Amino acid sequence: MKRTEPRFVVCVKNKDYAASLDLRKLYQVVADGAAAKLGQIRVIDESGEDYLYPEEYFVPVQLPHSAERAVRRAASAK
Repeated sequence: MKRTEPRFVVCVKNKDYAASLDLRKLYQVVADGAAAKLGQIRVIDESGEDYLYPEEYFVPVQLPHSAERAVRRAASAK
């Protein structure tokens, strides 16, 4: 099955959000079709909660399945 939306993104810009987003950090995406229509993306940020940010602040990445499982396990262990 082909993925239609990225599950993870890398932060490439954090202007006005330096406390919430770390540059070059991997973030998990939470699907939000309404936000996408407005040029926003919902990610789980440094607070551990999901918030909307400008899409242009991120680049989608495709992780190997083993890496994706490891990242999800690490996130749930926090």
